[in-house]
Amino acid sequence: MKIIRFDELKAVPWKNGLGITRELAVEPAGASMDNFAWRVSIADVDTASPFSTFPGIDRTIVLLEGAGFTMLLDGEREHALTTLLEPFAFPGEAKVDVRLAGGATRDFNLMVRRGVGAAKLEVLQGPGEFEAVKIAYIARGSGHADGHPIGAGDSIVDPTRITLDNGTQALAIL
Repeated sequence: MKIIRFDELKAVPWKNGLGITRELAVEPAGASMDNFAWRVSIADVDTASPFSTFPGIDRTIVLLEGAGFTMLLDGEREHALTTLLEPFAFPGEAKVDVRLAGGATRDFNLMVRRGVGAAKLEVLQGPGEFEAVKIAYIARGSGHADGHPIGAGDSIVDPTRITLDNGTQALAIL
């Protein structure tokens, strides 16, 4: 089990260079953008920049902070990503333009290569105990991972058990 504090994550440019992301985990370890099976990251969106495209990748995005934004997918379909902790899945090859609903936002991203990787995202609500979690990100609140204290902004990799306090919300990759 490993606990990663948000301030330990390295900020790097998006694939298209128009934003910043922080990688939480990638499988296999050390994989590049071209050969990962799955990838989990947190991105900051502070301008109406288009998303990077990822052909062959299934993406799920979740608003963590801020007013959010409206996504225009392939110039046809709009989706308002304005509700905190509400996952939205879309194909990575989609051309995505965004219109900010307010100021800067932060979002959680799961990317899974079709036919290669497998991962599922769930929103966990405390109080409760959870097992069989590959990665958890504590969005709000606190708890314990294998007896160690965890709080908002912490990511937990390969815990045996996560205990979330009352009112705590987390994103889990299963």
